[in-house]
Amino acid sequence: MRATEKEFAMYGMSEADIREEYMESFTARHCGIDMVIAGILSDCQELLAMGASSERIRKQLNVAKFILFTTKETA
Repeated sequence: MRATEKEFAMYGMSEADIREEYMESFTARHCGIDMVIAGILSDCQELLAMGASSERIRKQLNVAKFILFTTKETA
């Protein structure tokens, strides 16, 4: 799905894509959404170690927060 300007600026993808790629993933179904969030945070640590741009890391952190707050609202 095409991301709105706001979604792309915040996440680098659409909220629908976050749901599909992360929240409906194998890991989410079999290990839990907490493991998905932990995986994203680990990816951010690795991006930091590799010297990735702060913008890329910020977007990944926003994806983790979106998942956290979305699942908190539906729990």
